[in-house]
Amino acid sequence: QAQLVESGGGLVQTGDSLMLSCADSGRTFSDYSRGWFRQTPGKEPEFVAYIDWRGRSKRYEDSVKGRFFISRDLAKNLVSLQMTSLKPEDTATYYCAAESSGLGSTHRQDYAHWGQGTQVTVSP
Repeated sequence: QAQLVESGGGLVQTGDSLMLSCADSGRTFSDYSRGWFRQTPGKEPEFVAYIDWRGRSKRYEDSVKGRFFISRDLAKNLVSLQMTSLKPEDTATYYCAAESSGLGSTHRQDYAHWGQGTQVTVSP
């Protein structure tokens, strides 16, 4: 049973915005860092963004810098990824993940807990 639940995906056009959310389910990950990864068919999941457990340290993959913004609501145990100026190459299944050190990581192997993913499709 998934312990992280993503929502907010959908079909949009180039230049549109979407907000993805990741909620804790069944347990809380308040002291974990949180990451977003994305995957397209036939490829390995790639890092998109992470935020540390306090919400102070953030990091982004180069292609999304200035367009995507990660945040977390510690009171609600909710992590969000605001995606703006979307491009067709952003089309993927987006996964939320939790990493126990709390410091954040760009490596998917460091994340032990994953959601089931939400599809984002950006049409030309």
